[in-house]
Amino acid sequence: MWNRGEGHDARFVDCFRDGDALVGRGGELAALRASVSEHRLVTVTGAAGTGKSRLAQAVATPPVDGPGRTVVRVRWHDGIPVGRRALTARVARELSAAGLPWDPAGPDPAGSSYAEPAGPARRDPAEPQHAVHAGPAPTDPAEVLLLLDDVDPVHTECIGLVQTLLMTEPAVRVLVTARRPLGLGDEQVIRLGPLPVEPAPGRAGASPAAELLVSRARERGWSQEADPAAVARVCRLLEGVPLALELAAGRLGEWTMEELATHLETGQCRLSDPAPLLLRHRTMRAAIGAVHALCEPAQRKVWRRLSVFAGPFSEAAAVFVCQGSDLAPHEVPPALAMLSATGVLQALGEAGAVCPPRYRMARAARDFGTERLAAAGERPVTRDRHAAHFRGVAAVAETLWNTGLQRQALETVRDEHDDLMALVHRAEEGTGHAETALEAMLNLWFWWAVHDHAREGSDRLRVLLPRLPADSPLLARGRWLAAWLSAAWDPRTAHHLLSLAWPAAVLSGDDALLGRIAHVHGTLAWQRQDPTAAAQYYRQAADTTPGGAPGGPSPAASLAALAVVQAHHAPAAAALTARRALAQPDCANDTWATALAHYARAFADHRAGRTGRSRHRARRALADLEARLDAPQARRALRLLLAALDLAATATGAPTPHPRPHVPVPRDGAQTPSATASLAQR
Repeated sequence: MWNRGEGHDARFVDCFRDGDALVGRGGELAALRASVSEHRLVTVTGAAGTGKSRLAQAVATPPVDGPGRTVVRVRWHDGIPVGRRALTARVARELSAAGLPWDPAGPDPAGSSYAEPAGPARRDPAEPQHAVHAGPAPTDPAEVLLLLDDVDPVHTECIGLVQTLLMTEPAVRVLVTARRPLGLGDEQVIRLGPLPVEPAPGRAGASPAAELLVSRARERGWSQEADPAAVARVCRLLEGVPLALELAAGRLGEWTMEELATHLETGQCRLSDPAPLLLRHRTMRAAIGAVHALCEPAQRKVWRRLSVFAGPFSEAAAVFVCQGSDLAPHEVPPALAMLSATGVLQALGEAGAVCPPRYRMARAARDFGTERLAAAGERPVTRDRHAAHFRGVAAVAETLWNTGLQRQALETVRDEHDDLMALVHRAEEGTGHAETALEAMLNLWFWWAVHDHAREGSDRLRVLLPRLPADSPLLARGRWLAAWLSAAWDPRTAHHLLSLAWPAAVLSGDDALLGRIAHVHGTLAWQRQDPTAAAQYYRQAADTTPGGAPGGPSPAASLAALAVVQAHHAPAAAALTARRALAQPDCANDTWATALAHYARAFADHRAGRTGRSRHRARRALADLEARLDAPQARRALRLLLAALDLAATATGAPTPHPRPHVPVPRDGAQTPSATASLAQR
């Protein structure tokens, strides 16, 4: 039922700071005031719990609105169906009570046979009961501001009502709060998002989300010292949603801030308030459930199946994961659009951009969807489709890497990182998909080795490998990759893993795996300062690994690593080996191996006393690397070499420094041998 209300109660007033300013909403409040003054129809939109009603009420509450304007607020109460005729009659009565008689004629477009229920109207216990006036209600008011609050349950009916009202009553302005716009002609839309969880750039102090959380906790008697790191963690987990922050503040009487953050890691739907301003705000589950109740069946299916995504996703991924015998592929895109309009999903990227949009589900909506997915018995099959999709994503990323599109390969992994890691994490927990997860990790070898994620990859492999069947054909390759990634900080374990992988590689006749095992042995030998053995192993790796073999470093990378080893004692041989590496057919598509070979040539020139040529080669190699690939350790190695050359050129009479060339070995989570063009060891 629509109900008119008088302003706000004490709990409503407490959302104000500095007079009439809402916490963190100064810009939105100013924009809304300006829009209401300049336009006859303004709609405040946003997801559940973002504070739409509070912002609108701040504009429509005296003295903010100013004298001479009559304000009428009506809001919808869930559970009572209405048609257009009943809705129009209710609004007409409220306007008449405010001094503006309005009696529009015409049949109910919805064809409703609604009749007013007998007895008193149902209402929220916390809902005020009287119309809001910015002064005494005049007989013929100069202007009326009609606040239609929370119109989502009667969204369609309101469209016709507002259109008729604006056409027939020039003295009326309409302010609407809803999760999506009405879609009328001159409608001005103020989109309300979550509060920022980080301080504004260049501004000291807490973020707006942190200010709201701490202030609400203080008002509820919380007196502990607020740890800024814990507060920031809670705000990030709650994604700055004001309702979630207020509900979380109410739990600080029983939990510390650190304990609260831990509880929020496993779900937000349990957050609750025993005395909410609105009944549907008593828990986050109820607030999100109110949105879910208004969704069509297809939208509900898409919502719960999308909850399996851990991060942003594309429309194509959503279609693949959500479709089934009860949901056709063409039904998914319209559901995505509607869920985006209501704030369940956030569309990332600029509207109209060349790249198709990506979507991200709000954390609370994902937790709710996860509950619904389990209740529907669809979690196993949805996770199966999710695993199959992201195994394919990993395979595509490696294909991009091997065909020369290495920057695009890294961007693909960055875009899909959260869900690729979710696949691995589920396998680590023993919920299935162990071989699928390992296959994805093997396809992403370049991400772990070249992009400074060696330690993370090693840790994940050590948990994942014991979950594979003993006869899995992927086991030997997984042990090789784990050995390579852990060589820098745990050589003993690396040797043990290689000893387990080598017999399986021999029995299966896998030359690519045998060559890559030799490559890791070369890294371990170089690490223990045995250049002779390191050179032999790298040469064996280059000769054994077939050209174009996926799943690891190319022969050109092994030759480039050999050139780095030779540069320390035999610069002339290093230059020849580096040129041989650059002449390999697969080197043209391998920016990483190319950078390693150029590094070896530059260092060999430096050792031979050709400082100018060395500097020129290193600068060209660095410029080419930065233009084509984000390889952090390779970039650092070339910059170290250039710094050493610059020092040699500027230090008058000082001996030329000779940084020991270092074949890329994973160090502090960085690259692995031959995994980058790096490191000049100090």
